[in-house]
Amino acid sequence: MTAERKLRIILIDDHKLFREGVKRILDFEPSFEVVAEGDDGSMAAKLVKEHNPDVVLMDINMPNMNGVQATTDLVRYFPNTKVIILSIHDDESYVTHALKTGAQGYLLKEMDSDALIEAIKVVSEGGSYLHPRVTHNLVMEYRRLAKDHVSSLSDNGVEYRQPLHLLTKRECQVLQLLADGKSNRAVAETLYISEKTVKNHVSNILQKMNVNDRTQAVVAAIRKGWVEVI
Repeated sequence: MTAERKLRIILIDDHKLFREGVKRILDFEPSFEVVAEGDDGSMAAKLVKEHNPDVVLMDINMPNMNGVQATTDLVRYFPNTKVIILSIHDDESYVTHALKTGAQGYLLKEMDSDALIEAIKVVSEGGSYLHPRVTHNLVMEYRRLAKDHVSSLSDNGVEYRQPLHLLTKRECQVLQLLADGKSNRAVAETLYISEKTVKNHVSNILQKMNVNDRTQAVVAAIRKGWVEVI
């Protein structure tokens, strides 16, 4: 039986202690393999060329070449390698700048290990992944787009707008909570349903809206006025 191929990962961060902590987390995931590490963005292209990773975890702030500059080079010369930005900044200007360069993910360094592992898996499969608070802040940047003339409803204390021609009432609620920046666990707690049920609802939403991931769903919902942004 052929062994399952592991996801090859490179870590680029100038803080050795943080880098070692992330590596320890990833080493516990049997489907991951950290193939190289670097402490500056200028090393990224060389390491990617040498090791051909699936995903690069890239710190945004580094002394010689920052993560945004390095990501620009990687996207241009190594388009098959996915980049996830690691940052302490949740300001939407940092996020939009990073995403415009081609990064597929943006995580805050305060994230837990489960979120990190999920983000790597989602991005490696062609999706995008943003830290929930980052998603919320990004939503706020587009808040004026949510002022279309659509009806607003309330159920179980959750305000939501209704594209009921496409989604069920519960899916509308889940979509609104995603726009609020809530994780699957937080959505489950808010609606008093299981996390597995939330994941099923999210999958249905993505399929019905014909998008690849929750970030695309939220942005599309804002543009259509399907979610309320306060």
